[in-house]
Amino acid sequence: MKELTVNTGGSLLLRSPAVLRRAIGRARTCDTSFTFRMGAGFPGDVNRGHPASIQPCLIDANAPPTAYGQAVLVDPTTQGVRPIVAGDSAITDIWGTTCRPYPIQQSSTSANTNYGAQAYGSVAPPLAQPIDVMRAGYMIVSVVGSPVKGGTVYIWYAASSGAHIQGGFEAANTGGSTLALSARYYWNSPPDSNGYAELLISF
Repeated sequence: MKELTVNTGGSLLLRSPAVLRRAIGRARTCDTSFTFRMGAGFPGDVNRGHPASIQPCLIDANAPPTAYGQAVLVDPTTQGVRPIVAGDSAITDIWGTTCRPYPIQQSSTSANTNYGAQAYGSVAPPLAQPIDVMRAGYMIVSVVGSPVKGGTVYIWYAASSGAHIQGGFEAANTGGSTLALSARYYWNSPPDSNGYAELLISF
């Protein structure tokens, strides 16, 4: 018994099934498993493509975003986005959260000329280009504490201290150090083992 096949050149070849089986060979796989729970994702990932509202924004050169999945405001002077600082203690709404593009790699010099020396995702977002900001949707962010589904979203506005990072998300209120966002923002999952949880910004 012969099997008729067509090669890439368009000519017809006759090959026996035995020859075809030998050509396939064997493949080695390196599968992994998760003992308990799969990781939630990476900070800044828009983990549900629809619905989501993402807007490219200029970066405030005087106070640029320092991470992906970070809450940002629009500076009225530069019209660029910047992280939360101590003077923002009274706010209840943010402009959005910074999105992590893929792949992304920062240069290792201020002149933005030496690429390849830094690992992917190991440094702050690049400064010489706009940054995407999610204004509504679902995103994985880093959080201190253990948020619950539907829980209030807090942001640490005081100076960084230990695990608490200025501008970082918090699961619980700490008087004099955190601000509470409006009901438009809430947690949609508990954290994984890395402290990453799903944040929902409703439309």
